[in-house]
Amino acid sequence: MMLSPPALVGAVLLDLLLGDPRWLPHPVVFIGRFIAGCEKLLRRLALNERLAGLLLVVLTVGVTCVVAGSILHGVALIHPLAAEVVGAILGFTCLAARSLHAESAAVAGALIRDDLPAARSALSMIVGRDTDGLSPSEIWRGAVETVAENSSDGVIAPLFFLMLGGPLAALAYKAVNTLDSMVGYKNDRYLRFGWAAARLDDLVNLLPARLTGCLMALVAPLVGLSGRGALRVMLRDGRNHSSPNSGIPEAAAAGALGVQLGGTNHYFGKPVEKLTIGDPVQPLGEAAWRGAVRLMYGSGALLMGGWLMVTIWSRGWP
Repeated sequence: MMLSPPALVGAVLLDLLLGDPRWLPHPVVFIGRFIAGCEKLLRRLALNERLAGLLLVVLTVGVTCVVAGSILHGVALIHPLAAEVVGAILGFTCLAARSLHAESAAVAGALIRDDLPAARSALSMIVGRDTDGLSPSEIWRGAVETVAENSSDGVIAPLFFLMLGGPLAALAYKAVNTLDSMVGYKNDRYLRFGWAAARLDDLVNLLPARLTGCLMALVAPLVGLSGRGALRVMLRDGRNHSSPNSGIPEAAAAGALGVQLGGTNHYFGKPVEKLTIGDPVQPLGEAAWRGAVRLMYGSGALLMGGWLMVTIWSRGWP
């Protein structure tokens, strides 16, 4: 089911207005519970780990699409308009611009108040690295990296799939994203079991990540940042990341902001040296974080505006 322009606009507005309200059941929560239950079952069956991981991917994405499709089909039998409304609500749950802004703002607010313990605690909620003992500059770096990377995963990619294939495509993307976040680790437990989830996540993010980088470069001059810098650093440093996709939006943001991301992080007490992204022209601070947030919103607005113009031109409103 494809969403009409008004329904898609409604999904975006709901995200901007509500974010991730606790009172609304979130599909990702149910997807996560399904993944956890299936993992236990598949491991008990003592299958080949790669085969078990592949089955987990097929089951998770398949069940997500079947359940969401059944809901939309059932509602459509009542009234087509009801299906548009439910589709918009499902689409809204796939977007994360408001919550990404709010979660990173909690980090920024604590730093502005000079409350380092609170800033470290807030950052620990949105990154996987150790946050104890981080300096203000390192905390700002974590906040900027989170906004930059998740501008793709949490905003542009789900919006892209929502435009491409409606709420089913967006929910399928979120299922893949959730699989990767739960089993896509390169450790002894998940290296083989999570292989299929990690590779599929790389595949589905291949185009959205690069689209995000290009959108950031285009919108940067409109929000007071450097479009040339975004494009230059994206092309130069976009591969300076363990992920084939995450480095693209991070590099575009670093170039637009004139800051350097990457470097040393600690995980479970052990230092991990990462390649740097960007040049340290400007300090990592409040201005850099605010600039990253503007890039996130601006990129989403540019994609939305472009899609609306093409859609209205090709098939009219609504």
